[in-house]
Amino acid sequence: MNLNTLIFRNLKKNLKNYYLYVFALVFSVALYFAFVTLQYDPSMDATKGTIKGGAAVRAASVLLVAIVSIFLLYANTLFIKRRSKEIGLFQLIGMTKNKIFRILSVENFILYFGSLILGILIGFSFSKLIIMILFNITGVNAIATLHFSTKALIQTIIVFCAIYLLIMLMNVVFIKRQSILSLFRVRSSTETKVQKMSKFEIVIGIFGILLIASGYYVSSKLFGGDFSTMPELYGAMLFILGSVILGTYLFYKGSVSFIFNVIRKKKDGYLNINEVLSLSSIMFRMKSNALLLTIITTVSALAIALLSLSYIGYYSAEKTAENNVPADFTLINKQDFNDFKDALLNKGIEFKKEEIEVIRVLVNLEDITDSEFGELNGSLDAMPTAVISEKSVEGIDVKEDETVFTGYSDLLQKLMPLKDSGMTELKGKTKNIKLEYMGMLDEYPISAWYTGFGSSAVIVDDHVFQQLKKDLDPEIQRESSLHIGVIIEKENDLTQANKLFHDLNLVERWGNASQYDMKADQKQSMGLTMFIVGFLGLTFLITSGCILYFKQMDESEDEKPNYTILRKLGFTQGDLLRGIQAKQLFSFGIPLLIGLLHSYFAVQSGWFLFGAEVWTPMIIVMVLYTVLYSIFGILSVLYYKKVIKASL
Repeated sequence: MNLNTLIFRNLKKNLKNYYLYVFALVFSVALYFAFVTLQYDPSMDATKGTIKGGAAVRAASVLLVAIVSIFLLYANTLFIKRRSKEIGLFQLIGMTKNKIFRILSVENFILYFGSLILGILIGFSFSKLIIMILFNITGVNAIATLHFSTKALIQTIIVFCAIYLLIMLMNVVFIKRQSILSLFRVRSSTETKVQKMSKFEIVIGIFGILLIASGYYVSSKLFGGDFSTMPELYGAMLFILGSVILGTYLFYKGSVSFIFNVIRKKKDGYLNINEVLSLSSIMFRMKSNALLLTIITTVSALAIALLSLSYIGYYSAEKTAENNVPADFTLINKQDFNDFKDALLNKGIEFKKEEIEVIRVLVNLEDITDSEFGELNGSLDAMPTAVISEKSVEGIDVKEDETVFTGYSDLLQKLMPLKDSGMTELKGKTKNIKLEYMGMLDEYPISAWYTGFGSSAVIVDDHVFQQLKKDLDPEIQRESSLHIGVIIEKENDLTQANKLFHDLNLVERWGNASQYDMKADQKQSMGLTMFIVGFLGLTFLITSGCILYFKQMDESEDEKPNYTILRKLGFTQGDLLRGIQAKQLFSFGIPLLIGLLHSYFAVQSGWFLFGAEVWTPMIIVMVLYTVLYSIFGILSVLYYKKVIKASL
């Protein structure tokens, strides 16, 4: 057999065994090329483009390279260890290490650059689709074109050639350092198989669970008022990050084995075939892969959390805009309104007008909140707040000695929660009026420009309002005391009305606002973020899923002699497969479950910073991630099925 025939046979064998690696490589190249093509697309131009996101895409492409590089280098490490006996046999029959390295290099070259070419072609084919998805998510009305970028091609080739050189360097170092004897022992020494747990492992197992629980607890209190200074807040964040990551590592290092060992002891060591193939294997395998599983779990949690938060911002875009700009358009003076009204009438656009008079007074909140947040600025007893009359809000009836608050943002509800009742005091320039606080309403009757973007407005009886109006402190008043809302009657006229609003330069005046613009801006910024995080998350999902799949391939080959014995003892393929299915449920399910828990507490601790809706976006992201992740578990079961079938 000549060298070329040997290379061809090895290549055919590796392609059959590592088709998922080829798929992941092709996918990574395709996604990177499409991303870089998007970076050079005219629509992403910082000054002329429809989406100001070129810098964000460039940063994402760097992260994409990091994810792909780590995956390819790790996968290559697994593959070369898997072929260690083959390399040892080559040396036994007289091949030099240089010749063996040349064989591996040629195989890798054909496999790698074949995948690279295919990935570039696929990436180019789908680049238009990716741009269309981006336009659709960000709400940009533009025509996506199939754009081939020579710069993107050169950049992709340079990046993946550099990764290939690193792979070759790893291979030559591995071959040079290994003796013939060590090559036959590489695979047998890669997994730890301990039959008895030490007391130390039990301690770190319990400690890992406690660390994760403490991180979750502190995250639930992060913005609840327990940390009132920035150093305390930063310290809490560092504690959460450190305790959760370290706890996750210790969980895999000791907790999993500890929990499964407790289950095994409860059964007095009498395990059925399903438990032998699942619990016993997981107990000793996860321990040796603790670092890898910690990285996968942490990055998975980060991807899910970031995607959930960006989707929360995107999903809440309309509600956030409506809360900040309650009418289609808000203006702060009559002259601007008259100009806008004339323009609308000239175009035959029907509209409604709502006018609310707004004043500002100092409000004492000490009796209706226990939060120390307001005291940071020494203003809890004298906080500037917008006040409106009950006559300005339809369906509201407030007695003369009462007041209700309205339009309080989710962020301030977390930082400075208000009680359901209590006494408050409104302070004019010379007079103070004490009123009974009757609770909070969900309505947002006036523009956020008057309330300070998030703070509440105070609704009082009209008689009280007139008293406060006569005793205003000019130092805390806004430029205008008039909120004018314009509501377009027909939704089809909204786009034209918004164009008129811009043509008159009304948007240039601070205080005037368009709900249409705010929705579009929110969707574009959060849509771009969601798009980038989604593709990075998808890349990591596929690469990490492939790594876990490759590990299961190795384990299945190691355990093949055990399957042969069990088959000879009379166990059927179905008996063994049920145990394998339980094993894959643990192998893929435990990292997924821990990642979902990490992301859930991360999202719950700060979702209100991004939008007004949390459950629907978060559940959608988690379900989608779980479904895609489960595909690799199913593929692993199918591979095990093939190994079990061939074991006898």
